[in-house]
Amino acid sequence: MEWNKEKKVDFKYIFTIPNILSYLRIVLIAPFMVMFLQKKYEIAAGLIILSGLTDCIDGFLARRLNQITQLGKMLDPVADKLTLIAVAICLSVMKPIIIPVIAILTVKDLLMLIGASVLLKKHIMPVASAWYGKLGTICFYISIAVIVVFELYLGYENFTVISFILLSVTAVIMLYSLIRYYLIFRALINEHNKESANNNSVAE
Repeated sequence: MEWNKEKKVDFKYIFTIPNILSYLRIVLIAPFMVMFLQKKYEIAAGLIILSGLTDCIDGFLARRLNQITQLGKMLDPVADKLTLIAVAICLSVMKPIIIPVIAILTVKDLLMLIGASVLLKKHIMPVASAWYGKLGTICFYISIAVIVVFELYLGYENFTVISFILLSVTAVIMLYSLIRYYLIFRALINEHNKESANNNSVAE
């Protein structure tokens, strides 16, 4: 965290517009779960759509307003993961078909969390969310929204095949993003190892 000369918290750093949007996504989780579990699907859908919109624009605003911060890089994926977990908990009980996709999502996020921990332990700052990571999140939101609207709200029957296709596409994109993030992780580790080796050579 950044500090000013008087050793006080820099609120301009903490409360940038992109960071506020990430805070908003976290705040929206509780009312979303309450509304969904009370079967008030219209309100729940509106909340999750609002959450998804903030997720789409926070990165753009961070670059546009020159408000990219290390805190923001950490907040964005945390808000994403907490939101996805909340949605998964609500829907997995009602729609067992989404459990395999949730399993992929859980494994992906767990591996990314382990990777980020390894990088931080080596004093390497993890990269910000990339477009393919965002695409996987957006596809998840769209798939869930379609399933909720057509199956749970409108009562469409024989929608299982379409649900399976939507969720399969989402799973493929998530696996693709995991592979891309792994390649970045490996490149950062290799670069760090080379720098360490060069520093050791100079010291000797």
